[in-house]
Amino acid sequence: MLRVDHGVVAGTFSLDGQTFDVDNNIWVVGDDEECVVIDAPHDVDAILKVVGDRRLVAIVCTHAHDDHVRVAPELRERTGAPILLHPAEFPLWELTHGSDVWWNVDLTDGARIEVAGTTIQVLHTPGHAPGAVCLHVPELGCVFTGDTLFNGGPGATGRSYSDKDLIVDSIKSKLLALPGATVVHTGHGDDTTIEAEAANL
Repeated sequence: MLRVDHGVVAGTFSLDGQTFDVDNNIWVVGDDEECVVIDAPHDVDAILKVVGDRRLVAIVCTHAHDDHVRVAPELRERTGAPILLHPAEFPLWELTHGSDVWWNVDLTDGARIEVAGTTIQVLHTPGHAPGAVCLHVPELGCVFTGDTLFNGGPGATGRSYSDKDLIVDSIKSKLLALPGATVVHTGHGDDTTIEAEAANL
């Protein structure tokens, strides 16, 4: 049975010389046999606890801020699963991992990730970060928005590599085009819906 599993893990986010304490959502999509992990925040053991004994097909990163990719290479080492990331995220990835450690597969707008008999659709939604993506799972009626859209409105754009006008354009063109009842699973904090957030733009 296709499902979404969830956990929360605490850690830090650092950019532009500042560090903040943050709680990140762990999202896992799959069935009893296989799954994908969306983002790799803070603690590999916490992520693997949500994965359980399933085969991990991929580590799909919504963007490359350190609180979303910090343990991606370790998770890859422990599971053999490839890391998927939009190539426009290289400048942010490099801040955390340097230029010697790379991801495996470039994400592109419209790409499709197959897992557990369903399809995850990649939506390139720049603004919070240049290569930020959201992940739409039509069969489950949900979208994973990373830090592009939260319960309460768009993600932050006050730091390097972000753009306020661009994030609003991304949300309007890519996310508000989804059915209003679509559940929004965010990178931090509570769920919301596309319909609820349309009013917050």
